[in-house]
Amino acid sequence: MKKIILLLSAAVVLISCSKVGKDEYIISGTATGIENGKTIILETQDANGMGLLAKDTVKVENGKFEMKGTITEPSFYTIQLEGAQAKIPFILENGEVTIAINKDSIQKSKVSGTYNNDEYVAFNEEITKVQKKLMDFQTKNMKAMETAQQTKDTVVINKLMQEFSKIQEEVGVASKAKYVTYAETHPKAFISALIIQGMLNDPTADVAKSEKLYNSLEESLKKTKPGIAIKAKLAEMKMPSVGAAPAPSAPAAEAK
Repeated sequence: MKKIILLLSAAVVLISCSKVGKDEYIISGTATGIENGKTIILETQDANGMGLLAKDTVKVENGKFEMKGTITEPSFYTIQLEGAQAKIPFILENGEVTIAINKDSIQKSKVSGTYNNDEYVAFNEEITKVQKKLMDFQTKNMKAMETAQQTKDTVVINKLMQEFSKIQEEVGVASKAKYVTYAETHPKAFISALIIQGMLNDPTADVAKSEKLYNSLEESLKKTKPGIAIKAKLAEMKMPSVGAAPAPSAPAAEAK
């Protein structure tokens, strides 16, 4: 009996310590080395996807900042530090998201704390490994390309461009395979829905494969904006083209 009471007490403590309610998020940020008063802006794309809208703005205080709000489904947002040249992308969703800003290199800032953000970080690390060969080639040959362009050495330029195109094609194939494998094995991840949506934007998309991946998604993801867009796109792609010739009918039996 005493054990049961202790377990119930522990459960009550866990529930009462939860800082986030239903459809709520908290962004707990650290901004070590950044002076007080610097502005932090939470941004998202506008309805047309052509610009950014500020959803919230706070000031850094003693190396920290916090934002709270409500959201009904996961969505990509960015954090903009006043004066920084780059933004910090992350997935805003229910729960507590932790963002540690690296003031010296914004790209090295860390995001964690929720399932989708942990998955997003891990997935980006895997894609970076796949694309490393291409990045290494660019870094290694940047100076040679600049020199060849200045001296108009078309032989060197063409050679480097051919090598780059070959590596780019290899990396493209490997990246596409990585995207598909991820979507197949992570039906609960928000980025799986984004991957499927991206696949359907390809004119050569395998509709049957895309539909199978969509059907395997967790039901909550199908109700998100990307999920709804995928369903609509699949329906559109499966419709017969306007003006298409009708299917041939079965030949009539000869009269006897």
